[in-house]
Amino acid sequence: MTSDQILLFASFGTVFGLLLWGRIRYDIVAFSALLLAVVLGLVPSSQAFAGFGHPATIVVALVLVVSAGLVRSGAVLLITRTLVNPARPIGAHISIMGGIGAVLSAFMNNVAALALLMPVDIATARKAGRIAGLTLMPLSFATILGGMVTLIGTPPNIIIAEIRSDALGEPFKMFDFAPVGAAAAVAGLAFVALIGWRLIPVREDEARAGKGLEQFADYIAELTVPEDSPLIGSRLGALYDEAEKADVAILGVIRDDKRRFASRYITLEAGDALVLEARPDALEEFRAGAKLDFSDTKRLESLQEAGSGVTYVEAVVTDSSRVNGKSAQSVGLAWRQRTVLMGVAREGRRLTKQVRKTPLRSGDILLLLTPEEGRDDVIEWLGVLPLADRGAAVTQDSKTWLAIGIFAAAVAAAALGLVYLPVALGIVAMAYVLLKILSVSELYTHIEWPVVVLLGSMIPLGAALEASGGTQLLANGLLGLTQGWPAWAVLTALMVLTMTLSDVLNNTATTIVAAPVAIEMARVLGVSPDPFLMAVAVAASAAFLTPIGHKNNTLILGPGGYSFGDYWRMGLPLEIIIIAVSIPVLLVVWPL
Repeated sequence: MTSDQILLFASFGTVFGLLLWGRIRYDIVAFSALLLAVVLGLVPSSQAFAGFGHPATIVVALVLVVSAGLVRSGAVLLITRTLVNPARPIGAHISIMGGIGAVLSAFMNNVAALALLMPVDIATARKAGRIAGLTLMPLSFATILGGMVTLIGTPPNIIIAEIRSDALGEPFKMFDFAPVGAAAAVAGLAFVALIGWRLIPVREDEARAGKGLEQFADYIAELTVPEDSPLIGSRLGALYDEAEKADVAILGVIRDDKRRFASRYITLEAGDALVLEARPDALEEFRAGAKLDFSDTKRLESLQEAGSGVTYVEAVVTDSSRVNGKSAQSVGLAWRQRTVLMGVAREGRRLTKQVRKTPLRSGDILLLLTPEEGRDDVIEWLGVLPLADRGAAVTQDSKTWLAIGIFAAAVAAAALGLVYLPVALGIVAMAYVLLKILSVSELYTHIEWPVVVLLGSMIPLGAALEASGGTQLLANGLLGLTQGWPAWAVLTALMVLTMTLSDVLNNTATTIVAAPVAIEMARVLGVSPDPFLMAVAVAASAAFLTPIGHKNNTLILGPGGYSFGDYWRMGLPLEIIIIAVSIPVLLVVWPL
């Protein structure tokens, strides 16, 4: 073993150890390791930052931006609003939510897919009167499984494709992962829906099941019937089903500045304001589903035409706030700050006046619709205290099918080889900005920069390990342990090892190390490297034993009320099933 190999193995060992320790953020660990490797001469200075321009890094960043555009356009809301029903049995609910999550994860980042569906799942559990922990883990696992199906579904697939391009001259295409990934996903979904959820420990403490969520009061808010609405002439009762789906209570109707009781037989007219009680995400879901307008539509239209995005902000009124004792209308909130007061939460009491005309008090929680770039200025001008962001976003529901069409065209062009995938995703991102589905600032705020830094740092380290002969050493070591085994058994051993590493390490780091080892093992055995690379892709994504193996598992830890040891109960049999299903399919689709 050469000195360079010793230093590189020591570097990787230190990085993995620090990642397991978890006290220092993973991007800091990886970037520090890269800088140290450059100083020690293990990575050439000219290649130090090559990873940040690597196609895998660019694609991961662009997938997050495109995912945000699909959310903002209302594409995801359209799917969930149509298919989710809290009255279904838990197994059927998991099948449908898991299926939605898997399909979404195949075409967008699986972390983003879970982030979108998790509030829907929690709200459905609340309506059904069950603990959210019974369905959140199956949903998390389903989104991980769905990401295995396409090139852009999960970072390990992107990395594997680019490593194949570097080693063999051609990357995997968009749907090359589909046969094995789909087989694993279908088998996994069937397991979690029929059996897996029954293995989750049940805790009756509802408070713990909701731990980690921001529990703020529902808002009293207003939405108006637009001039061209199909609701005009219909009765208020026509909106009750939509309101129930979104978990919104209709409290009344304001017409000609007079509030009326919410009788289901009231005939709706243009300009009617509906008085509602809802959370921010439910309010936006109801607005988009019923095609209603904001209470100050003209102000928002001029704001969006100017190119600014709009966002929801929740804030608390204090004794020194500008609006304490005054209404939003009297302080000129709309025309001074281009901000609309959407709703007010006040100690569980219902308001009797129009929201914008209601004098506000210290302790009131305000739901504001503000210019994205001027958010902090609005908060400072009002003198209010902002609350934690719950991720509620203003849906561009009029552009839903346009956003879906652009994305589908780009995916099809990339799959047919007409456009290089990073370029296709870049075109989608730029189209979303030019069409004002996303604001310019969202191009950057939705990119998960720590992941970009991790990828950009680890790729040169992985290249240095391969150039030094380190991956050949690893491959020879694993081949020595499996000497005399048939190739399919060696392939299984590689999957088990990769899966084990991915359960305790970042799946990106695991892929960067395991993929070159897979290629070298195939070379030594004299077989095709493709089944070995596919095995690494599936195994690196199949991290189900711990909450640290995949970000999706970490996301549900608090909201689901889980402990560290809860994951393996469903995760271990799921990993065994994935190996048992994947190996035969691999050998058929990608012969040795």
